[in-house]
Amino acid sequence: MTIGIADVRVGHWTDPVARTGCTVIRLPERTAASYEIRGGAPASRELDTLAADKPPVWVDAIVLTGGSAYGLAAADGVMAYLEERGRGAPTLAGRVPVVPALALFDLTTGDPDARPTAAHGYLAATASAGPQIVTGRVGAGTGAHVSRWRGPQAHLRGGIGYARRQLGDLVVATLCVVNAFGDIDDGTTDIVLDAVAELPTPRELTGSRTHTTIGAVLTNARLDGAGCRVVAQGAHDGLARALTPPHTRFDGDGFIAAATGTVAADAETVRLMGLATVAEAIRSLAASGLSTPDATRHARWGNARLGATRPIH
Repeated sequence: MTIGIADVRVGHWTDPVARTGCTVIRLPERTAASYEIRGGAPASRELDTLAADKPPVWVDAIVLTGGSAYGLAAADGVMAYLEERGRGAPTLAGRVPVVPALALFDLTTGDPDARPTAAHGYLAATASAGPQIVTGRVGAGTGAHVSRWRGPQAHLRGGIGYARRQLGDLVVATLCVVNAFGDIDDGTTDIVLDAVAELPTPRELTGSRTHTTIGAVLTNARLDGAGCRVVAQGAHDGLARALTPPHTRFDGDGFIAAATGTVAADAETVRLMGLATVAEAIRSLAASGLSTPDATRHARWGNARLGATRPIH
């Protein structure tokens, strides 16, 4: 399976024992991007560069990572990989790659001391030149879980979901790492307030600011930063369709939208396609059977870590 957008490549570094990892989305030159963050517990890097009131910049890659804020260090390795290949914004001191990053909290899933580093980010970037595996419990989705609001005994496995829509030559694809406080919702779930009232309150749950759904909406549309912002905002509408409850104070939900600029398209059309692909990507985890109870979620900390010296892709 590939992303389906020319010159967009995905690579992962995965530690299946410590249950963490990072994912790199390598982009072609002159890719525009923007973002939208909602929820109360984000972990991010270089997003201010993409703000609407800043001079426009081209984005070289996107990093989605586990390890909470520690895992944002993976972007350093991706910058090094891109610098070696002459990518980045030109400056008097040379090129500086632009690599925005979003992180999720997986530190209590396996080994809390195992976090993606710059070396792991470099390996994931290198893996992006290899086979394109874009879904499952790999990379940033290795330690993801959902349904955390129902208490520790009701956690289900999360992971990376993928969906793609095409309209003529226009393509919109979404990679979404689902580590949500709420449940994956197929659109038929009724929110029964009496039942919700009987669930544990967030204060009763250990480590309440430990849930995040992050992702990237990718398109070959010709959009500027403002248009990408519209697409990133629409991504959260797709999330709200597919997760219940969405955007809580205990989630740090974030999306980056990136446009490679080869097909003329209206931002509203891309936004609608992005909304659809986000909802489909999240729901695909349940449809595929990936989102199941995780009997090994309390893995013993300190086990030997596999994959720590090579990418698994």
